[in-house]
Amino acid sequence: MSAALGGKQRRFLRGMAHGLDPVVMLGREGATDAVLEAIARELKARELIKVRLPELEGAERKAAAADLAESAGAELVQVLGRVVVLYREKDEEPRIQLPG
Repeated sequence: MSAALGGKQRRFLRGMAHGLDPVVMLGREGATDAVLEAIARELKARELIKVRLPELEGAERKAAAADLAESAGAELVQVLGRVVVLYREKDEEPRIQLPG
């Protein structure tokens, strides 16, 4: 994976993610192997996805989002309410061209 995303790149990805619906939902069990596999599959296909988290408090939610991104080998773009935006560039022929 490339270096961490810059502010301009995060803003660009947040704009792209605005119209997306969550494609993976975490249950009470959290990030199980099946959930991580689903996230990896969706990231490989789409590069940018939304994941819905279970109800957690603010600090717990941000920690869970960071752990989820790390486990998936993705960049955490945004945490907004119970929705997390993740990005992972494709190894071959990336579809999303990030600015500068």
